[in-house]
Amino acid sequence: MLNKYLDVKPEVAEALKEGKPVVALESTIISHGMPYPQNVETALKVEQIIRENGAVPATIAVIGGRCKAGLTKEEIEHLGKKGTAIAKASRRDLAVLLARGEDGATTVTTTMIIAHMAGIKLFATGGIGGVHRGAQETFDISADLMELAQTPVMVVCAGAKAILDLKLTLEYLETHGVPVIGYQTEELPAFYSRKSGLSVDYRMDSPEETAAAFRAQQELGLGGGMLVTNPIPEEYSMDSAVINKAIDEAIEEMNALGIHGKECTPFLLAKIKDITGGDSLDSNIQLVFNNAKLAAQIAAAL
Repeated sequence: MLNKYLDVKPEVAEALKEGKPVVALESTIISHGMPYPQNVETALKVEQIIRENGAVPATIAVIGGRCKAGLTKEEIEHLGKKGTAIAKASRRDLAVLLARGEDGATTVTTTMIIAHMAGIKLFATGGIGGVHRGAQETFDISADLMELAQTPVMVVCAGAKAILDLKLTLEYLETHGVPVIGYQTEELPAFYSRKSGLSVDYRMDSPEETAAAFRAQQELGLGGGMLVTNPIPEEYSMDSAVINKAIDEAIEEMNALGIHGKECTPFLLAKIKDITGGDSLDSNIQLVFNNAKLAAQIAAAL
């Protein structure tokens, strides 16, 4: 039944059949994360980093109403050129996009869904979505958190996006039984900066140890995913006072303009990039590279 909707790139299918390590990558970062041609260059560089660390990359998207596990260079170029004209696809959008034969750039949620369909266990991204600031009034909570609670894929990220309420995001993950691992840290990374002042559930210091925990979770049949938070490299980490000031300014402007729902994150990230003179985008790219490397190493250990 799955084959009706799913295309697995031959290289990825062969790696999965032979039990080789494969790492999934999202496509929202290509279409909605940065301008062309930087978005395409970054996507191809992330794939290269995964290969250099012994795994096969599988960038995931919806193209022409098909779930794609692994994209060609031409397909990545297509997503990059069309940019924000491509629908941002979360769980609620997937069936409609497939039925209409349309394109969709996959968020963390849909990347996890399609990776799981294809049999891919590891996924590297920048930061996950979470509980938005002021969610007690708006109920604005990312579908990424629910997906982590139910879909058995390990997600390697630099924490939740710094624009969110990190404390409530951790609370939500705890309620839904999602283990939050700090890679070589006991503190939750805050995306652009290495520290948030919040504790993770467990610290793990090697790809082997991290893979062993995920293997045990799967063998126990507990369901759900595991979140590995990997701090941005020291040299690209931004001063938390600078980034928090930029976030506060961006949120104030967003609220004044009445922007809400799935438009929030792209607006805030673009605004923060402008306020920081592009520093936040540079940091964002470097943390994605760092997460891709670690995810490939964990995939090889798994």
